[in-house]
Amino acid sequence: MEINVLVVDDSSVMRAMISKTMGLSGLPLGKIYQAANGQEGLEVLSGHWIDLIIVDINMPVMNGEEMIDRVRANPELKDISIIIISTEGSDARIDRLRRKGAAFIHKPFTPETIRDTVKDIMNLGGSDAGTD
Repeated sequence: MEINVLVVDDSSVMRAMISKTMGLSGLPLGKIYQAANGQEGLEVLSGHWIDLIIVDINMPVMNGEEMIDRVRANPELKDISIIIISTEGSDARIDRLRRKGAAFIHKPFTPETIRDTVKDIMNLGGSDAGTD
């Protein structure tokens, strides 16, 4: 199974870094789409099959939390796996986002952290010998 990913972050450098790190993670990737904010992310979701959303929290136009709320409220999108990659430090906000079914990774991150989090949230199981 190939995983189609949507990376949503207002920094083009961070989107590129996350995309590259996903490629290094050893996960079976399909297409990686990018968006600069939550609104653009919702537009991508309306036109493409996405299995995993990786989203920042603090963005202009529509922040990551609002995007997550919109995804979870849409019956066709509500079951998509979501991982937040952010520098967010508020434990209360992180807990609130986790209750919405999102996993959380602090910046900076490693390919192994992304791989393990994706495997966990998508129930892919198993480990990759030699990559730990």
